Amino acid sequence: MTTVDTNILLYAANADSPHQKTSEALLNRLAAGPDLVTFFWPTLLGFARISTHPRVFSNPLPLDIALAAVERLLAPPHVRALGEADGFWRRFQDVAMPSRASANLVPDAHLVTLMRQHGVREIWTNDRDFRKFDGIVVRDPFPADT
Repeated sequence: MTTVDTNILLYAANADSPHQKTSEALLNRLAAGPDLVTFFWPTLLGFARISTHPRVFSNPLPLDIALAAVERLLAPPHVRALGEADGFWRRFQDVAMPSRASANLVPDAHLVTLMRQHGVREIWTNDRDFRKFDGIVVRDPFPADT
């Protein structure tokens, strides 16, 4: 089971990004299946928040376009949207404390906790901070940039 980080979604939606084509191809491959793909609500809402923000993008997406993009991501039958389950807070502490998550690492610890709660071991991202967490596999779709 795999998941995708917000940055991949943002690159795919941003025609000005040098990573746009690679990100879009990855999402299309995952959408084709048949393997189970998960998206966590913080990732999807982060995409909606950032892609529509005029201080982040010179041409932010209108909200209806951003929400339609999320709808397309969730449409295939082998895709699941997941969130916090019972016991989340305790598990979050078990992730955050060893990694000394603070500031910008807190949302990454949140996502890693969700991954662990739902048995997701792999994340597609080029955010190197995810490598600070044990027990997950980080897949960078842009290896030439690392």
